[in-house]
Amino acid sequence: MEKKITTLAGIQTRSFSASLDEVILRDGKTGKRIKIDHPEAAAVIPFVSDEEILMVRQHRYALGKETLEIPAGKLDPGETPEACVRRELLEETGYEAGELTFLYTYAPAIGYSNELIHIYSARSLKKRRKKIDEREISSVEIHNLRQLRKMMKKGLLVDGKTLLALFLTGIKVF
Repeated sequence: MEKKITTLAGIQTRSFSASLDEVILRDGKTGKRIKIDHPEAAAVIPFVSDEEILMVRQHRYALGKETLEIPAGKLDPGETPEACVRRELLEETGYEAGELTFLYTYAPAIGYSNELIHIYSARSLKKRRKKIDEREISSVEIHNLRQLRKMMKKGLLVDGKTLLALFLTGIKVF
């Protein structure tokens, strides 16, 4: 097990904190580790029908491009993953879920972050809002699972939570 000696540098934001730590490694030598303390998040794969899901396009600054993803977001302090996913689905797509099913929790960046993402599926969707969060979302789109399978084969879907959610629903790519 590695043990922290000291924090060499850090950054604190409204959403997360990051530190560069000096640590004692398993062999007794010292090394450096980056650690990001990140809130948990929740994501949802919203089924419009058995063969179609809602997805969102949004610009991802770190990648420098728009990505096609399932709706998701960080949990607010004291918020449950289920409440978060219901809130994010409504904010990002304007839809509300009649049925919500928990699928899986995973750690997307286990080498440097403590973030966990809880994945759900949603069915019996009802349109509740026309306006979406346009600061984050470029568009809301309905995609057929066959169409998404082709996009995955071409490497056009790159978001980890979206890919995992699709695999959890049984989509076969290869």
